[in-house]
Amino acid sequence: MASALHQIEETLHVEIVPGTEVMTDVGSIHFKHSAAHGHRVLVPQPSGDPHDPLNWSRTWKTLTMAGMAISSFSNGFGPLSEAPQIPYYIEEWGISLPDAIQTIGICILVLGFSNLLWVPIARAFGRRPMLLVSTIIGIGACVWRATATSYNSFIGACALSGIGAGPGETLGPILIADVMFLHERGLYMGLYMWSYWIGVMLGPVVAGVMTERYGWRSFWWCNTAVCTLALVYQIFLLPETKWNRGIDFLAAQPAQAPVQSQDATTDRSSEKPSINMVENGSFPSGTPPSEEEIIVKLSGGPSRTQFLPYNGFDNSERILDALWLPFKLFTFPIIQWSSFVFSWAASCFLVANVTQSQAFAGPPWNLSTAAVGYINFAIFIGASIALLTAGPLSDWVSMRATIRNKGIREPEMRLPAMIPFACATLVGGVVVAVGYQRGWSWEVIVIIGYTLLGLQVASVAAIATTYTIDSYKPVAGEFLVSATINKNLWGYGVSKFINIWIVEVGYVTPIMTNTALCLFFILLAIPLYFYGKKVRGWSKNSSVHRR
Repeated sequence: MASALHQIEETLHVEIVPGTEVMTDVGSIHFKHSAAHGHRVLVPQPSGDPHDPLNWSRTWKTLTMAGMAISSFSNGFGPLSEAPQIPYYIEEWGISLPDAIQTIGICILVLGFSNLLWVPIARAFGRRPMLLVSTIIGIGACVWRATATSYNSFIGACALSGIGAGPGETLGPILIADVMFLHERGLYMGLYMWSYWIGVMLGPVVAGVMTERYGWRSFWWCNTAVCTLALVYQIFLLPETKWNRGIDFLAAQPAQAPVQSQDATTDRSSEKPSINMVENGSFPSGTPPSEEEIIVKLSGGPSRTQFLPYNGFDNSERILDALWLPFKLFTFPIIQWSSFVFSWAASCFLVANVTQSQAFAGPPWNLSTAAVGYINFAIFIGASIALLTAGPLSDWVSMRATIRNKGIREPEMRLPAMIPFACATLVGGVVVAVGYQRGWSWEVIVIIGYTLLGLQVASVAAIATTYTIDSYKPVAGEFLVSATINKNLWGYGVSKFINIWIVEVGYVTPIMTNTALCLFFILLAIPLYFYGKKVRGWSKNSSVHRR
């Protein structure tokens, strides 16, 4: 391993630090290549076991990612969907607006801290125990909400709901790191963010319609059904993805003469180690894959034991170490940056979520409960645009930069893809804040402002999160503990105080303060683009890279 790294560094004149990936064969060092995608080098390198999640067929990988999306959607659909129901809570229990908003705030707060428990469970006991238990808790919380007879009882149900929904914010990146290769992560991180946030966005739409027609309790019975369907899928179609793998480098092999193509041939120099870069299936100078390339056809699948509810305790993991790890990661600058970007991108959406009833239910719009719910379709459309653009764009940008960099991938190569979405953050925040304050047409606020906020929450968070997973793959779940704690602590504060702040000073100052903070953290990507590798090098000897 050490000699292979040294040979690559000597050949390419580059320092290999955690997060830096070699996407090409170098000299006598040969990697496993995909039989698809132009014989692209696979990162991480899969093992020889067909049950290794990296070796699963496209069908099983698709089913696993669909399970991730369904689980993320169900965890986001209910817990934060109370906004259109707020007036009904006030009427039901005779409480104030801040007390009614607390039903959202307490769930947000508990949800963030619950991952201090869930992620260590996923690391030590497996992904399935974490997912199945949390979903069952979520079902119980929905039933409790639907049957609550007092405000205090409902608050208790909200807290339990936050515990059950915690994995919705951390499981996606863990599954993606377990199953997908580096060149695929941007797309599937976009899918994860989209599925979670459309649950959060469409939940209020359904809640508004059902509350107006059938009463507010009906929505929680609907949510019970959604979580139950997710549980059925998890049991039968979402296998265990935790896998203990070894080193990525293969043993060095002597170089051999290349195979000649019918169109052209390329001589391999005997004096210098070879570098074989491919892009979109096109080989340099018409050269096909050489004989020493190791081609892997992904056709494996999960074993029966990977469908058991519990596959046993991982003896290589210490419970206390797993519990301590999220706190240790608080000291890593890149993880903190990603956490704050994730937090404030979500906060821009949350501000729209918790202010929509306060704004649109009153003059000059006077919208009904159902109409207030419908406006969340604009945020959904924005998030859907992000699904189609953010992940593919970041994968394309980083791949182009990798080709220019002689096959060496640096995580920072994704960061330029954030530029258009940073602009969306600014414009969306301005339109919503000023539009609220000056009573603009609701079409302008919703179609432009809300759509752009939906676009930025899914795209900015996805790119920042993928960057951190690329840098610290062994702790893909643990770093999101930091992110969710940051996000949900701030979210709790927003839900508790922003409505009161708006009454005192108007809409512009609170919303634009939040938008400015979000842009500040996004713009820190500029120094990270130039110095991120140096920052990653500070922790290259850390134990987090050996997990």
